Amino acid sequence: MVNQCDYCAHFWIDEEDGQGECMVNLDEDDLARLMRSDYESCPYFQMDDEYKVVRKQM
Repeated sequence: MVNQCDYCAHFWIDEEDGQGECMVNLDEDDLARLMRSDYESCPYFQMDDEYKVVRKQM
């Protein structure tokens, strides 16, 4: 099964070493709230749409 992060706009993969990380800017309180909650999916998930800009130009 593919991880949901692979399709997220906030997920960045370093091309040199292939490691990825989430680039959502969370403060300490938000991170603690996220870690102690029982989310079934990430509340910060945003589908990465590479063609969004192109569709606006048409």
